[in-house]
Amino acid sequence: MNRATLTLLSLLLVCALSLVAAQQHARRLFVSLEQAQIEERRLNQDWLRLEYEQRNLSKSARIRDVARNQLNMVPISPDRTVYLKEAK
Repeated sequence: MNRATLTLLSLLLVCALSLVAAQQHARRLFVSLEQAQIEERRLNQDWLRLEYEQRNLSKSARIRDVARNQLNMVPISPDRTVYLKEAK
C-alpha cells in the first residue's frame, strides 16, 4: 500500500469514529430532552393541582367555615361592640 492510501484510510477511520461519537452525543441529548419533558409535564400537573387547591381554599365560604369552626369566631353584633373614648 502506498502512503496516500494509508493516509486516506486513517482519515476515513477518524471520520467514522467522529460520526459515531456525534451520534452517541445526539442520543444522550435526546434522552436528556425526553427526561426534561417528562419532568415538565409532572411539574405542570403539580402546578394545576396547586392552583385548584388554592382556588378552593380561598373561597369565601371556606374562609368563613374555618373562621367559625377552627378559630371560634362569630359575626359581629351591636351588643358586643365596645366603644373606646379617646383620652385627652
